[in-house]
Amino acid sequence: MENTSNKEEQNNQNNSDSEVGDVEPRLKYVRVRNDLENILQNDAASCIAFLCLGSHWGMIHLLDHQGNNIQSKSLQAHTVAVNQISIDYKGDFIASCSDDGKVFIYGLYSTENNHKMNMGRLAKSIAIDPNYYKNGNGRRFITGDDKLVLYEKTFLSRMKLTVLCDAEGGVRSIAWIGHFVAWASDTGVRVYDLNARCSLGLIKWTRSADALPEHYRCNLRWSDDRTLLIGWVDIVRICQIRKRSMQEMINRDLPEYVVDPVSTFQVDFYISGIAPLENQLVLLGCLKELDENGKSQRPTLHVVEPKFQDFSIVCANSLTLRGYKEYSCNDYHLDCLKEENRFFIVSPKDIVVASLYNADDRIEWLLSHGKFEQALEAVTVNNEKDCKKYTLVNVGRVYLDHLLDCEKYNEAGKLCLKIFGKDKKLWEEEVYKFAKVHQLRSISSYLPRGDVTLDPLIYEMVLFEYLKMDPNGFLDLVKEWSPKLYNAAAVVNGVLEHLIHNQRQNVLLEALAILYIHDGKYDKALAMYLKLRHKAVFELIRKYPLSKTIFDMIEGLMDLDAERTIQFLLEKNRVPSDIVIQQLEHNHRYLYLYLDALDQKDTENSKSKHHGLLVQLYAYYSRDKLLPLLRRSDNYPIQQALDICSQLRFYPEMVYLLGRIGNTSEALALMTRELNDMESAIAFCQEHDDEELWNDLIIYSLDKPKAITFLLQKIGTYVDPRLLVQRIKPSLKIPGLKKALVKMMCDYNLQVSVQEDCKKILSNDYFNLHERLVKCHQKGIFIDGR
Repeated sequence: MENTSNKEEQNNQNNSDSEVGDVEPRLKYVRVRNDLENILQNDAASCIAFLCLGSHWGMIHLLDHQGNNIQSKSLQAHTVAVNQISIDYKGDFIASCSDDGKVFIYGLYSTENNHKMNMGRLAKSIAIDPNYYKNGNGRRFITGDDKLVLYEKTFLSRMKLTVLCDAEGGVRSIAWIGHFVAWASDTGVRVYDLNARCSLGLIKWTRSADALPEHYRCNLRWSDDRTLLIGWVDIVRICQIRKRSMQEMINRDLPEYVVDPVSTFQVDFYISGIAPLENQLVLLGCLKELDENGKSQRPTLHVVEPKFQDFSIVCANSLTLRGYKEYSCNDYHLDCLKEENRFFIVSPKDIVVASLYNADDRIEWLLSHGKFEQALEAVTVNNEKDCKKYTLVNVGRVYLDHLLDCEKYNEAGKLCLKIFGKDKKLWEEEVYKFAKVHQLRSISSYLPRGDVTLDPLIYEMVLFEYLKMDPNGFLDLVKEWSPKLYNAAAVVNGVLEHLIHNQRQNVLLEALAILYIHDGKYDKALAMYLKLRHKAVFELIRKYPLSKTIFDMIEGLMDLDAERTIQFLLEKNRVPSDIVIQQLEHNHRYLYLYLDALDQKDTENSKSKHHGLLVQLYAYYSRDKLLPLLRRSDNYPIQQALDICSQLRFYPEMVYLLGRIGNTSEALALMTRELNDMESAIAFCQEHDDEELWNDLIIYSLDKPKAITFLLQKIGTYVDPRLLVQRIKPSLKIPGLKKALVKMMCDYNLQVSVQEDCKKILSNDYFNLHERLVKCHQKGIFIDGR
């Protein structure tokens, strides 16, 4: 057998293997050529057993696998067509029979056990003992015509004949395995046990008016030493030989073995041959219907999966064999070599060998039928074992080209990751296919970016495509990709050129800022972020040495985020306060926020330099912080602060400042006249303990009854209350006067009592101390006379 090479042979090959439907086949076909073609030009095949071909002229040709005739083994065994050929297990001996009445046993390597017998009647079938090659095995064979006869070689090479079956009609087919023989007659199929010399049962055939069994050859095949396959007319039967149980054989004269039907089903064609294929069957058949010209249609080869009373078709092929239009069911033969799953399909003028698809064949079929995903899966599973022609890469490339042709670019991108992995060379070869159709975006997320990287030009091509077609995607890619993958300066130039014509300015400016960072141009990146008002600027100035660069950008940073800007300015004194004040001198609010934060930081610098300015800023932006600052700080010009507070009428602050400069009378006047705050006024007088202040406060209160009442309640502890009581007009109505007087007198008495007690304590202390002094002076004094 050989594969075709020229155009004519290729066409013949295509015709001999035509798939029915789009079902994945299990078998591939090769026409046997070489010497066989010459043989069949002058003769016609009548039967086959493996590579022993029987012809209509009575010849037996032994062929090799390429169809070459082994000349020394060609035999003119008969004068008319060979009906059947049988071979033993080892292929050492061949048995044949013919209508010329001759039975021929021929040893390929020895002539010791050869036989050539003339039976004197038609010999329709023959089977040689599978163990015929063994010494001392009886050298048996069986012939069939109107009866079935067993021939055994006995002592002195005599032949012993035993009729196994008679009166069942013509024996048309024989199959022998081990000690079981099956044959087909007009009645049905019988299975026989040669050891027990008994029949195990007769499988009768159903006769039909449409198709009489005797008009069709019965096809028998042993799939193993216990399973018999039968294909007759359009019925398939699978029979199993099993050993009877002891219970079945008790008190009954039954054979040790019994034949059980396993599966029976009908097909829609006439069966020309049957063979096993793993757990499936191979059926050679002819369609029942003729073509429009009344001629036979092409034979078919089906692979089916049998069930109990049904079957399912795995695949089916129509075969174009030479002269098929003139042939019928009995003209075709099917033989097999089970060990190799190889099947020989024979017609009178042609032989085709079918064999299982190997991994490469299956992948080729899947690719040719557009089943790319399945092909990719198949090559992945079988790559290290069976595939010789196909690899993951070459199958993947075919699939990739298909996806690109179908414009399924996203799927193509995913496929690249699967088939190219980390192979730099493959990526660089195939990525240009995406560039041609402007679909580098579909592959961008799958490009290698880890231990293995590609030529920087490839990453730049992807970025430029995004730049032109998807600015947002371009920005995302710039954020995601490491700058080590491409030349950042080259991409920057591309962005600058593109900015002129693109309206998506903000997106591209942000990308440009990131690219400037990658290129080490941090000042330009900072300017871009400020232009965009993007808060990433703070991360930038923290990460890179940009403190001096931002001197002229402080106000812009404050516009973007004042809080974060101030935090940065104060962190580790990155920027001197004098520079910040200089940059913010025209923006008082930002200056206030900065100096307030600086003051809260409580550094020596903040205490000594900027409180004068901060007083002014507090006055306008945060008055609640002004008085605490005035109280705690000495580093501001008091008169300037007083002027500001006076201008803004901040009386509490003015009171404090007037008190600090010694103008207590004016301060008290503000508290009484402007603030009307007697309690603060009294506290102020208590703080300064000045009789003039108390006198001013009393004078202020004389015409104010409520103030007099309040003053009477507080003054008794600090000054002589008579100063107030003597000045009150007798006609003035004072609310709560009685209680106020009682309170005043109690406070005054308490004050007097305290003073007297203090006087007593002081007097006693005086005399005690004086006494101690006198006693000290009266003591003797040590004088050293030396």
